[in-house]
Amino acid sequence: MNSFLSSTTNQQEIASLEIKIHETIEYINQLKTERDFMLSFSNKPQDFIQDWLKSQCRDLKLMTDVTGNPEEERRTEFYEAPWVPEAVGRYVYSRLQQRRQELEQVLGIRLT
Repeated sequence: MNSFLSSTTNQQEIASLEIKIHETIEYINQLKTERDFMLSFSNKPQDFIQDWLKSQCRDLKLMTDVTGNPEEERRTEFYEAPWVPEAVGRYVYSRLQQRRQELEQVLGIRLT
């Protein structure tokens, strides 16, 4: 057994068989995932589609770095919340500070 394991040709064969085993296991896992996907759809199609659309929406938000809730933000009630005036003031102040820094850099001076 020791001579069999120490042989380089046998080690290469063992390595190639391990790679095949790994690939086969990955393929089986992929098929199981596809089967579960299809089985879930066949059992409750309406629930499946709703869950799938929610998942796709979350994925899209993650991929595009969207923050907040666009559906909620398009309604006027969202902007009538009590926190909005303070948020607008902070935003305007930060933009003003940013513009001031840009102007100072361009002119090479420090405004006080």
